[in-house]
Amino acid sequence: MVDREEETDTTRSTEQMDVDTVNSPPHYNNGGMECIDYIRQQLGKEFSSYCQGNVIKYLHRWRYKNGIEDLKKAEWYLKAMLTDVENRSMIDYEI
Repeated sequence: MVDREEETDTTRSTEQMDVDTVNSPPHYNNGGMECIDYIRQQLGKEFSSYCQGNVIKYLHRWRYKNGIEDLKKAEWYLKAMLTDVENRSMIDYEI
């Protein structure tokens, strides 16, 4: 008689499925302030350059690391950059 190894539960819990690793990763929200908000506050007018660097990074690595998730992260940073540039343009900010 052959003993069968215990089967591993490969299903994800509801809690794991609800985690949004693109728009609000839980590990970036410690201390009551989102990490991205702190970075925006610290960088000021250079925040759009930070976003641009992240867009480049995620577009470069998507095929080799996290696939679609990295493309979504690149999209997220591009939208954040557009919002930042648009908001600063409204207050006569030099781009």
